[in-house]
Amino acid sequence: MSTSSTPSSPRSPSSPSWSPSSRPSSAADSGPVRVLDVSTAAYRRAFELFLAGTDEKAVTHAHLARLVSRLARRRVFLDVGAGEGATTAHLGRHFERAVALEPSAAMREKLREVCPDAVVVAEPVDGVDLGEEADLVLLSHVLYYLPEDRWLPTLSRVLHWVAPGGTLLVMLQSPDNACMRMVEHFTGTRFDLRPSVGRLEAREPEKVAGWSLETLDARYRTDCFADAVDVAEFMVNVPGLPGLDPLPARADLAAYVDRHFARPDGTYVIGHAHDVLCVRRAATAA
Repeated sequence: MSTSSTPSSPRSPSSPSWSPSSRPSSAADSGPVRVLDVSTAAYRRAFELFLAGTDEKAVTHAHLARLVSRLARRRVFLDVGAGEGATTAHLGRHFERAVALEPSAAMREKLREVCPDAVVVAEPVDGVDLGEEADLVLLSHVLYYLPEDRWLPTLSRVLHWVAPGGTLLVMLQSPDNACMRMVEHFTGTRFDLRPSVGRLEAREPEKVAGWSLETLDARYRTDCFADAVDVAEFMVNVPGLPGLDPLPARADLAAYVDRHFARPDGTYVIGHAHDVLCVRRAATAA
């Protein structure tokens, strides 16, 4: 994974207020953070903990529904990197057809259950020829998994799947939110969608009729310290994590959670605001 800084060894926490004895501990608190594979039960548990405590879906689904209501046509919805299909299902019901791209077999199994009427495509974004255009194309949280030098070609390719007059939506975590600061601290990885906006406009001047960039606030909240650490571990599982030597220490991650995310009311809150890029394709085919 291409990053804006070189991955480095995790830094030790400097806060004197935390010590291993100040929180409940277990054998799972020792050693390095786990590299979570999407097909494993450990990933599933962490993902479900995250979903149970975040307002992300409520916030983003409401925002996306408002954008959909303003579309001139709602014939085809294309969800690129559809995951388990929650957003596909939420938005797809407003369209005549829904198409979902998802290369992960584990994700596709759930996707087909949640979206039985959607056309499910298994190929990755750079390995498929759809042969049709969509009035709305959503590229949500996909760019993390591509080298940064592939971002612009990918955005250009996906824009070609947007019907004239249609809309491309790209979602990525805002680079300076609390979650991404933690990711950069432990992995050296930084993601920033914003520089790609001007590059896309320059590369596709006849197709880009205009664009806007908004930031949506989202937060994960829990009153359980162990759950907060598990979700933080889930969040730092960016593609560059497995290549770090050594891996960040789980105890250091726990210390970071306690120092940065603990609230006076006894809860733990991790902000993970999202940038939403809305690109309008020109109404005439180019």
